[in-house]
Amino acid sequence: MELKLINDQGQASATVQASDAVFGREYNEALVHQLVVAYQANARSGNRAQKDRGEVKHTTHKPFRQKGTGNARAGMSSSPLWRGGGRIFPNRPDENFTQKVNRKQFRAGIASILSQLVREDRLVVVESFTVDAPKTRLLAQKLKGFGAESVLVITDEMDENLWLSSRNLHNVLVLEAHEADPVSLVRYPRVIVTRAAVAKIEEMWQ
Repeated sequence: MELKLINDQGQASATVQASDAVFGREYNEALVHQLVVAYQANARSGNRAQKDRGEVKHTTHKPFRQKGTGNARAGMSSSPLWRGGGRIFPNRPDENFTQKVNRKQFRAGIASILSQLVREDRLVVVESFTVDAPKTRLLAQKLKGFGAESVLVITDEMDENLWLSSRNLHNVLVLEAHEADPVSLVRYPRVIVTRAAVAKIEEMWQ
């Protein structure tokens, strides 16, 4: 498998040899969907809470008399049938949303996403990706040269200037190779990977 190596002007200058097991795998849509859903579910804090009929604020006075109104009998306004009443099966703060994904599944899913990015010409390789100073303007100019507006940058080691420069760009995310996650890989239309990061990715996900 050969990946495009581009220069600072965004033009292909050479190719980089990459593993077929990571960058040449068939696309498994069901597995990728499972991976993305599980990753987002595992990020949930589970801190929502609802009240049952014993916890809502209400009066214990009978809403209306038992007979003669034509309505069904009602004892308290906290009934789940009433507006403002308690929930029958309320959500609790300790609710667990986690989903288990096997290690082999995760590796296969990441490789499937990377392979699809290569097929769609959304993933390119650069020799290195740095900026001279921690200035947002410098990084914005550099990305403009690549012709990328919304982009995920994957490096082998985090450069402090690059990280500081990217914080104010809402459409740019810089990650180290071991931090790459399925949601970020799927979300950004363009992925730029350094040559050293390609080797790390192959080592991790092969």
